[in-house]
Amino acid sequence: MDDVQHEGGHLLDYWRVLMGRKEIMIAVSLFVILTGVVVTIMMPRTYMAATRIAVRDNNPDVPPFQMVKSQQNMSMGWNYDPYFLRTQFEIIQSRPILYDVIGNLKLQEHFGRMYADDGSPYTPQEAADELEQSMKVQQYRDTNLIELRVYRSTRHSSPEIARQDAARIVNEIAAVYRDHRMKSLRDESERGLAALEGAFRAEQKRVVETEVKLEKLRKDLSISSFEAMGTGRNTAASLDTSRVQQLESARIQARNNMLDRKTRLDELQRLHGSELLYAAALIVRDPMLSSIRDAVVEAETMHRRLKETLGARHPDVIRQEQVVEGLHQKMDETVKGIVTGLQTEYAIAESQLAASEKDLKAAQVTEITAQSDRYMPFVKLQAELERQRELRDTLEKRLLQERIELDLPRTPVEVVATAEVPEINHAVSPRVPLNIVLSVVFGLFCGIGVVFFIEYMDTSVKELEEFEQYIKAPIFGVVPQKVQPLPDEKTETGHGEAYRVLRMNIQFSKRFAGGKTLCLTSGGAGEGKSLTTFNLACVCGQLGQKVLLVDADLRRPSQHKLFKADARPGFSDLLQGTVTLEAATRRSPRAPGVDFILSGRPLSATQGLLNSQRIRTLIEELKPKYDLIIFDSAPIIGVSDASIVCSVVDGVILIVKHRGYPRAMAARAKAMIENLGTPCLGVVLNNLNASRDYSSYYNSSRYGYYQTPSPKGRDEESAAGQARAPQKAADAERTAQA
Repeated sequence: MDDVQHEGGHLLDYWRVLMGRKEIMIAVSLFVILTGVVVTIMMPRTYMAATRIAVRDNNPDVPPFQMVKSQQNMSMGWNYDPYFLRTQFEIIQSRPILYDVIGNLKLQEHFGRMYADDGSPYTPQEAADELEQSMKVQQYRDTNLIELRVYRSTRHSSPEIARQDAARIVNEIAAVYRDHRMKSLRDESERGLAALEGAFRAEQKRVVETEVKLEKLRKDLSISSFEAMGTGRNTAASLDTSRVQQLESARIQARNNMLDRKTRLDELQRLHGSELLYAAALIVRDPMLSSIRDAVVEAETMHRRLKETLGARHPDVIRQEQVVEGLHQKMDETVKGIVTGLQTEYAIAESQLAASEKDLKAAQVTEITAQSDRYMPFVKLQAELERQRELRDTLEKRLLQERIELDLPRTPVEVVATAEVPEINHAVSPRVPLNIVLSVVFGLFCGIGVVFFIEYMDTSVKELEEFEQYIKAPIFGVVPQKVQPLPDEKTETGHGEAYRVLRMNIQFSKRFAGGKTLCLTSGGAGEGKSLTTFNLACVCGQLGQKVLLVDADLRRPSQHKLFKADARPGFSDLLQGTVTLEAATRRSPRAPGVDFILSGRPLSATQGLLNSQRIRTLIEELKPKYDLIIFDSAPIIGVSDASIVCSVVDGVILIVKHRGYPRAMAARAKAMIENLGTPCLGVVLNNLNASRDYSSYYNSSRYGYYQTPSPKGRDEESAAGQARAPQKAADAERTAQA
């Protein structure tokens, strides 16, 4: 139960803090909310158009030849390659694509008319920067789909132009990328075909040369066409001839292998730069080389993008350049490894060929006795021709297949969804409802935050209980805001009750028992000390006491304004001896029963007049004439006048403005009073907003301090107050003891 009450107290404290500064909270919140709403309304509208494309590998739509089986195996699902899609993701945003879009749509002139002050066309780089800033590419995870988005604002154009620009630009980007991909794939295939066709033509040339040599040898050896056709059949009859034929076939196969590797090796050593990058995969068919090639393309694309965005000297650009160089080096090393492997295979093929030829020669030595020396050169050259024809036919078949594959339809990029012109009410920015909600939330947050920040920074008097514990002095009275001099109030406002409570607490204070002189001071200026002194004197005079009010604040006097009288003659003249006590003392026509002595001449003419002995002598002369003598002194901190006055009176009342000066100043003022040897009777908390601060204490029906009674009610209240006087005295005594 105690915990619940404690928590409730905390919540009430927070609520009181907010209510205490609700004007600030409302002002800050409204300012933030209105600012957010105005900014949202004034923000230009941004429209977005999007198109979705499917990116596939470089495979024909109809699988030819040996690709049929592999395509059937892959028909169960697409082989997802994140590196391939990431590479295409960067290529779409590359400058070559953007430059083609700019040229096709004439965006240099279009952007120049909208953004340039003089309407001059943009440079290609400026147009590409503008297009790159308004473009966004998004990849869908685990799919081959990429979405292209283009945002266009109405900052420099009408909504109609912005909507149309967004749709036509994003569609053109998709079309340009599709054409670029088709062209790059065809160029790559054509470069590989050119290398393969060169190898075929070289082999065809060797076949023709061998045929010419064979025909010449036939004529030289006087071998008829029938004999030439039958040499193979006659020799096949014998075992030795069959063995020679087998060895010759093995030699031909070994030679074919050697020539195949030599052709690839020569082509690899002949190609350089980009030709090697794109044609090596067709010549060698090495998966690692293809992977490195894709990585090189992706790294170069990223390097160009970073260089255009960040500059050539940026650390990220330098690191990316090192990555590109490393990939090129890795590719060169891979190609060197492949070349070394081909050289090794070529050497092995040569060794196999040499071994086959050695075996063949040995067999021929054995077979030569059975065959005539006349046919051997012809048979050998004829076998060489067959081998060359076989290699030529193999290259021709491969070349024909590649040409057919090149002409087959391909769809490496497919536009799945074409962008449409967005509706005029479908702007993606600003999101008005969301911005308004966020402005309201943020405005309330800022308002509450500012209130609590001010409360945290404010060390002035805020809570009665905390103030009593900190100052260690009883609170004799609480004066609300907007209090006027009591004689000026035309209707009963209830403010006089606060001063009657103050008078009662002073009267029944044990520390002021038998005292007649009272000084009201404060820690700083502007805390309501003079008005409190004036109204206290008026209340005491109304209740039948004979009161003298002395304006001892010679630096900033204000009692003459309240009494509406001339400040001279006054207290300073009396201390100087230029006037008599009777001449300085005047009867107040505004406050019955109150006499007053005003400040007199200004301080510049009264330096050194304040003296404790003089004031004590004056007090002794005044005491027999009055029931209560009240001094209105200057602030006690920083001014010595108040200390002199406080040292000769019977008691001091400290005036503290609520939410005014730091509470440490009030504690210091109280300590200074105590050091003078004069008792600090209590504290008056001034300028309290009774309707907002501690309203449960001062607006309750139990006390009814600020309710306006009727004339009859005031008489009844006076009679009831006299009847309750003993009880009030007991309560005041307990308060003073506390």
